[in-house]
Amino acid sequence: MMGSVIRLGTAAVALLIGLTACGGERPSAAGEALYKSGRLSIATGNTTGVYYQLGGGYADLITKNLPGYQVTAEATGASVENIQRVVRGDSDIAFTLADAASDAATGKGAFNSPQPIRALARIYTNYTHVIARADAGIRTVADMKGKRVSTGSPNSGTENIALRLLKSAGLNPDSDISKQALSLPETVQGIKDGTLDALFWSGGLPTGGITDLTTSLKDDIMFVPVDDLLPKLQAEYGPVYQATALKKDVYATGSDVPTIAVPNLLVVSDKMPADLAAGLTKIIFDHQAELVKVHPEAKNISRKDAPETEPVVLHDGAQRYFQGT
Repeated sequence: MMGSVIRLGTAAVALLIGLTACGGERPSAAGEALYKSGRLSIATGNTTGVYYQLGGGYADLITKNLPGYQVTAEATGASVENIQRVVRGDSDIAFTLADAASDAATGKGAFNSPQPIRALARIYTNYTHVIARADAGIRTVADMKGKRVSTGSPNSGTENIALRLLKSAGLNPDSDISKQALSLPETVQGIKDGTLDALFWSGGLPTGGITDLTTSLKDDIMFVPVDDLLPKLQAEYGPVYQATALKKDVYATGSDVPTIAVPNLLVVSDKMPADLAAGLTKIIFDHQAELVKVHPEAKNISRKDAPETEPVVLHDGAQRYFQGT
């Protein structure tokens, strides 16, 4: 993860030494050339988010269980940036929200044309967190007019849904608020310091950065419900947005908070070999219990729902795995 290289097994080290001696692409155990010479990277998200934690665990599992592969997990701005990285070839596997992936597959939103991505699986669900300082006078998204608001990292899934929520509330994100595109760690610090009035965040439960904020500020902040904006979101962007709630025991709130859920996907380039895509998908489910130890959201990855990635096309290799062929 961002400067943290996941472990290489002894056999992989020996294989790498052999490659250095003779040059060329490293062979697999079966004698076939490894994709990207066996060096893969996973685009995750902010360092205090769930993508980053699970991405590190997934990278470790791939390194341990796919002979010859060395995998790193990198901190990024998340969804939109992650897709762009896969398309450019800078990353090989990416965590992304399904709304951003849908835009990429259909050439909408931040993408001018359909992008050459494929899905490995639908994984767990992200929850939209909208939090305001209690003294900011914000009880709805519409109340953010004139306020200092973090809309998340540039080109992130959080930014994507934040801008859509603001527009659905009748606000122009560029002129009606003091918009600040900040990472989650920067956002949390801004709320603590009083340099921000409110934030948007889309993440799994619990998100470490949000837990830090709710633990340290307690009654000085409040969660803002956004369920009133769901009909407008669905009318414009479809059923990728669903009604849900942040349960009160997640962040020790006084009651459940109505909010909006968006599924997450793992995506790769359409150029990835089918055998590798099948192997990467298999690892998720063969080693799901180990991923749960990394973060509890992994228990919410369902093999039954995993192939439901439309409109992002499921990679042929992933489809082969789900069909058991």
